[in-house]
Amino acid sequence: MARHRNVRGYNYDEDFEEDDLYGQSVEDDFCISPSTAAQFIYSRRDNPTAYAETLEEKYDYEAEHSNDCIPSHQLTGAEKAKLDLCLDRMREVLEKSVPEKVMVEAVLNSKFDVQQALDSVLAQDNKQNKIKNEDAIIAGKATKGKVRDSQTSRIESDVVPKVTKMTVSGKRQTTGFEVPCVNAEENGHMPQKGLSAGDANVGVTEILPKPAFPPQTVQVSEEPTLTPTSVKKSGKAKQQIDVKAELEKRQGGKHLLNLVVIGHVDAGKSTLMGHLLYLLGNVNKRTMHKYEQESKKAGKASFAYAWVLDETGEERERGVTMDVGMTKFETKTKVITLMDAPGHKDFIPNMITGAAMADVAILVVDASRGEFEAGFETGGQTREHGLLVRSLGVTQLAVAVNKMDQVNWQQERFQEIVSKLGQFLKQAGFKESDVAYIPTSGLGGENLVTRSQASELTKWYEGKCLLEQIDSFKPPQRSVEKPFRLCVSDVFKDQGSGFCVTGKIEAGYVQVGDRLLAMPPNETCTVKGIALHDEPVDWAAAGDHVTLTLTGMDIIKINVACIFCCPKEPIKACTRFRARILIFNIEVPITKGFPVLLHFQTVSEPATIRRLLSVLHKSTGEVTKKKPKCLTKGQNALVELQTQRPVALELYKDFKELGRFMLRYSGSTIAAGVVTEIKE
Repeated sequence: MARHRNVRGYNYDEDFEEDDLYGQSVEDDFCISPSTAAQFIYSRRDNPTAYAETLEEKYDYEAEHSNDCIPSHQLTGAEKAKLDLCLDRMREVLEKSVPEKVMVEAVLNSKFDVQQALDSVLAQDNKQNKIKNEDAIIAGKATKGKVRDSQTSRIESDVVPKVTKMTVSGKRQTTGFEVPCVNAEENGHMPQKGLSAGDANVGVTEILPKPAFPPQTVQVSEEPTLTPTSVKKSGKAKQQIDVKAELEKRQGGKHLLNLVVIGHVDAGKSTLMGHLLYLLGNVNKRTMHKYEQESKKAGKASFAYAWVLDETGEERERGVTMDVGMTKFETKTKVITLMDAPGHKDFIPNMITGAAMADVAILVVDASRGEFEAGFETGGQTREHGLLVRSLGVTQLAVAVNKMDQVNWQQERFQEIVSKLGQFLKQAGFKESDVAYIPTSGLGGENLVTRSQASELTKWYEGKCLLEQIDSFKPPQRSVEKPFRLCVSDVFKDQGSGFCVTGKIEAGYVQVGDRLLAMPPNETCTVKGIALHDEPVDWAAAGDHVTLTLTGMDIIKINVACIFCCPKEPIKACTRFRARILIFNIEVPITKGFPVLLHFQTVSEPATIRRLLSVLHKSTGEVTKKKPKCLTKGQNALVELQTQRPVALELYKDFKELGRFMLRYSGSTIAAGVVTEIKE
């Protein structure tokens, strides 16, 4: 106890003065009494309002966040969230041109109305000579206004909470930023997700729900604009756009064409089109050099041009295209959307997806001895691909006889391939005038962009090069006047609010702010943004491959094969329908209850042939036999199919693009058909 020896007789009265508190824990080096602290040390807890006012006046204090500009005890949690969102939206528009406290004051004075606050701030900004005076007045009155606003805002939030929603194109948006609240669902107010956005014409309205549950939702425009105005768009705004005239103006008057490249595996499709894109300048030399070096390291030096379209690691490792690669290039008169379809028989479903979205096609065949025969004989993909594209509505075809340099550009070999293919394509339904044959070399780049100068070729071929043939394709008629239809080919989550879907618009047109109906889920949503070839646009029409940013719907409910349509004229969803089918070469006869795989646009759905109704005459369509027991190859028949899940279909007579389908069984295509009747 030696260390406590001096403690027993310690006189504590010598260390404290009369005003000090007994028992104050202090150290000798930093000793300060409570009376001294009260005299010289200022505590913000004693007068928080004066503390904030002193900081603003003495240091011209501007906080980085809106919550620092207003004492925290004056606003509720929900009001802070509303203030933060309002200020974020104003920062996007005004950036740093207006002081923070001016924006805070404007938001509070407008009672969290972003539109009104922006209007007031921009009105002040136009009067540049009075800005300094007005800022001084606002700074002087800021704290007084804050006290009054805090008292009124407390009463309002306790009695009648506010829900602020955005209206885009005169329609009420169904999404918003959700602030945690009591079960709003019980009161009929569903909790809402995401941060919605529209165009510059955004109106903000306030809706007062029942006071029992206080959901606080704030929505603001995502696109900045320097002159925001509250404009209510009528439902007729969409009709005011002359889509046909706008389509002619777009892309400098060039027509849009969707081109799919098909053919047997290893025919050189990806290399051919990759080299074409490189020669057109769509791929720069630096990127091409990188592909060449990487392909050499991988032991696939000849695959360098194919890597332009085969972007995934698995495709490059295996040397086989697996999914439909998509890109864009331009000719003299057209804007081409290029789709590189897989040639391997395992990926025929992906090829059907690409072919269903195409207007014209390029069939690539290998001119090498034995290779053309392997693709053209039974089991090869040259025949099957030709049948598929014709059954899916493609009428114009260019046959690229590739790898002609390996046979020394022999005219005899070229004529042999043309004669064999010509007979088959004529049987498949192609007109001779709609089929062109072009000798090419994908790896060497001969006869792709410019006519070849090779003496072996020029002495017997004087026709077009591949690019000239693509440019000479006739653009198809767009179904712009029909109701909107888009078949989803991909779904993914966006960085912001909502989610994105990609696909080709089969009919009609769409604008930002439109309401769409998704079938079969039967859910509605709002178009927040449209991207065409990764460029944002205000509208898109039939034939465009677009990416739509949607809000108001859960992404879980949407999958590939859903069809977005106009809510006023929706597409029908069914599990039973009747169709006229053409049987291909099949080994097993088709009977009642025959299981098949239905391929329709991007849909791949198991189905069953429920009934065999009749056998039809190929040319006249007359019934030759009723209720047949089986169907064999080459027959034309009327059948009834049933799917496991609902699919969205259209009658072939109304929408040709959405009325065609293919039937596959055991890895091969057995029939093509068109929808004639939809059963409810």
